[in-house]
Amino acid sequence: MELFKATDVIKDYAGHRALDRVSISVREQSVFGLLGPNGAGKTTLIRIINQITAPDSGELSFMGRRFSSQDISLIGYLPEERGLYKKMKVGEQAVYLAQLKGMSKHDALKSLKYWFEKFEIQPWWNKKVEELSKGMQQKVQFIITVIHRPKLLIFDEPFSGFDPINTNLLKTEILRLKDEGATIIFSTHNMGSVEEICDHIALINQSKKVLDGNIHDIKEQYKTGIFEIETLAGANTDEVFQTHGFNLLEQEIRGIRKRIKFQKTNGESNNELLYKLTANLELCSFREVIPDMNEVFIQVVNQANQKRK
Repeated sequence: MELFKATDVIKDYAGHRALDRVSISVREQSVFGLLGPNGAGKTTLIRIINQITAPDSGELSFMGRRFSSQDISLIGYLPEERGLYKKMKVGEQAVYLAQLKGMSKHDALKSLKYWFEKFEIQPWWNKKVEELSKGMQQKVQFIITVIHRPKLLIFDEPFSGFDPINTNLLKTEILRLKDEGATIIFSTHNMGSVEEICDHIALINQSKKVLDGNIHDIKEQYKTGIFEIETLAGANTDEVFQTHGFNLLEQEIRGIRKRIKFQKTNGESNNELLYKLTANLELCSFREVIPDMNEVFIQVVNQANQKRK
């Protein structure tokens, strides 16, 4: 079931088209990656979803009905540019912002105690925000974003400035929130994080959506028949490759083994390919090289830019 849907959204700013008939569909209880180069239009779409600005045309729906101002209370938004009050004490500010989102003071204090203990920031409750490191401030902002348990969470570069340990902590919490029923829109330039936590992605480039789909299906779509094998160093691989017409890309000797990267040139299945290889070589390993999302991102954006020239 769709939780949020945008259809043919257009947004212009002073003669510049920021979004050009962009449509996305975010399934309930999933992590949706909103991707694109700087200036592509991602932030504009996020601002429209948060009703910070309005589209010039297009339709938005939420939980199966027309999107309205009342739905803002069901959204939690962590912007890339953090916005805590520097001179205000951490705990006081967290309670205040939780109450703005409709929580009672009692419920806010109870929930904040849980989150501050989980993130190990209890000692900072009575400190001013300006006394916290950037990472600590981001933890507080994350807590404030999720504390009222919104149906839709929007994270814009949530791992910016985090060390690997705290990045992993936030990834774990994001996936746990999904498992507990939250739907998440996740915007980042870190394609490694996209592969780890996203179910579905949309890629926007120069105001237009240029790619959309399940992340595993997209990676399958962009694979190019490249394989990597390891065999014994003394194996006569040149003859095997010439016989079957494989396109040799790389090879190197590693001790007693030879690593070979090649591309098949006809339409045989992986099983047929493996049969041909094992009939002639002692294989130590065999794997198909699937492109990662960073490679897909670069390829799709470059192709889209070439078409616009």
